[in-house]
Amino acid sequence: MPNPPPPPRRVTIPDVARHAGVGQATAARVLGGYGSSSAATRERVLAAAAELGYSTNAVARSMISGRTHTLGVVVADVENAYFARAVRGVTDVAAKAGLHVVLANSDEKGETEKSAVQMFIERRVDGLVVAPAATDHEHLDKAVAAGIPVVLLDRALSGAGLDTVVVDNRGAAKAAVTRFTEAGHTRIAVVTSASPDENATQLAPGADIWTTTERLTGYRQALRAAGIPRGAELIRHTGYDRTWARSAVLELMSSPDRPTALFTTDNVATLGTLDALLDLDAHIPGDVSVIGFDDAEWATLVRPRLSVVSQPVQELGGLAADILVRRINGSTARPRRHTLPTAYVPRESTGPAPARVRPLRAPGE
Repeated sequence: MPNPPPPPRRVTIPDVARHAGVGQATAARVLGGYGSSSAATRERVLAAAAELGYSTNAVARSMISGRTHTLGVVVADVENAYFARAVRGVTDVAAKAGLHVVLANSDEKGETEKSAVQMFIERRVDGLVVAPAATDHEHLDKAVAAGIPVVLLDRALSGAGLDTVVVDNRGAAKAAVTRFTEAGHTRIAVVTSASPDENATQLAPGADIWTTTERLTGYRQALRAAGIPRGAELIRHTGYDRTWARSAVLELMSSPDRPTALFTTDNVATLGTLDALLDLDAHIPGDVSVIGFDDAEWATLVRPRLSVVSQPVQELGGLAADILVRRINGSTARPRRHTLPTAYVPRESTGPAPARVRPLRAPGE
């Protein structure tokens, strides 16, 4: 059998230089995007490169320019609609700035996040957007020391001294739970993955993610403002898991003195809650009212439609990317926390406290 033809040879800078009739150094400057050349020379070199099918070596170019034109993004769960929308905001702004985005998933694990950040440092990304799961910031300090600006998304990190883009989680949760108290509810439960330390106001080693800790604080503030005792039995720390949330709500609703209102601090907890209430054949809001945090697309598809705290998710991602682009371009403004507003969206899942508590179906019946 005849030997297969050799693979085509890769076009090099000397090839382009010969075809354009310029020196190799001139061709390298034009193709590498550094130094100066006349408009005519630049046009001749680029035309020769296009004709020969020259492909820029991005790694070599980054070694010359110090830029890779990429952003690293680390989020907790790329399958979660919240983070998907936030990343969309990042990529839209990055694209306008001529930057590509490389995504990593931490699965809410600090060590996984640190490995991802180290990988991005080694790949010499131009900037990082991180939704922190880790409770310390040494790995982020390392990135900054390497000349890579970092912006925190969705979660603050105490002592990090980094630009941060969040919403007023505490105020939003307090306002949502106040809707329950104003409707006459006194048995108000919360399903959250926040720290069980009721005095926690900042993320600390051993605590959970900052957003849910803040939302739990807002929940407690609303009860205190209404003069309602804070019962520990009405707080369920489930971790970031739908199945755990479902189990927690089944347990809550099996109590003789069960809650008449449920506040969930994220979409995963909300889905687990609705799953449990469906299994119990609980009427919403006749038996129990529900408010979720974040307005997922499915919130208007369930019946009754879900009352929620709505966040400007895509705008959060876009603002994080915009701040990062400005840092990459040399901004020396003092890092600060940027807080965007939320909105309470009332729908049919909330109502007045029931006059009497009716028996519910046992799970699995």
